[in-house]
Amino acid sequence: MSRFVKVLAVALMVLLIAGGLWAASKSIQVIGSTTVFPIAQACAERFMDINKDVNISVKGGGSGVGIAALLDGTCDIAISSRPMKVEEINKGKERGVNPVAHVIALDGIAIVVHPSNPLEGLTVEQVRNIYSGKINNWKEVGGRDMKIVVVSRDSASGTYEAFHELVLKKEKLRDDAMLLASNRAVATTIAQTEGAIGYIGLGYLSPSVKSLKIDGVMPSKETVINKSYKLARSLYMYTNGEPKGLLKSFIDFVLSPEGQKIVEEQGFVPVK
Repeated sequence: MSRFVKVLAVALMVLLIAGGLWAASKSIQVIGSTTVFPIAQACAERFMDINKDVNISVKGGGSGVGIAALLDGTCDIAISSRPMKVEEINKGKERGVNPVAHVIALDGIAIVVHPSNPLEGLTVEQVRNIYSGKINNWKEVGGRDMKIVVVSRDSASGTYEAFHELVLKKEKLRDDAMLLASNRAVATTIAQTEGAIGYIGLGYLSPSVKSLKIDGVMPSKETVINKSYKLARSLYMYTNGEPKGLLKSFIDFVLSPEGQKIVEEQGFVPVK
């Protein structure tokens, strides 16, 4: 091989590597919470409209899935509807990953039933007793004589973790609860099942389900902000270390007035 051909081959290889690095620097992988998914997806679409050379992929799967992906180095941003656990942070440190939390919105976990249910509200204790198996019929809480169909999120869900913390208070979930993989699946099941009860993020409320007052307070933007609604929580984007470059630009966009307007449009509560 002539010297010229060798030099040309090396130059071509450098260009290919540089091109790959450039392409990588213009893409972002986002994985995790189905609650945060619509915010991340809508913000990503708007950010890509503004920055035509950027590609942002957003996938669901649950908060636990997103956090695991961040710790494995297979995503750039983990979206989560719960704070990371101490053991997850420690696992990240063992792998050289330094998770940094960015609170991008607030949410209220709405307790929902079929629209035909005449009840207007429950107490946190009543919800706990329903989900732990101590209450099995709607007549026990002032409703009709009908078996309660209990719908929950699966254990990979940040919404499940938050519900377990805020409502169940670490009591065991009843064995016959239906475990579903997303907010949308829960909302659809409640809408189609007359005796059902479930829980979803504010952004998934619609006329197809009925939201109940909890301890006399309806879940809403106002009651989450003034902290009168007890089942409120923060929504997160996690990065490995403080974000830089394109990642920082995207996080900054989510927290900008335009990004926070998108948060509100998706039915959640802005933090700015």
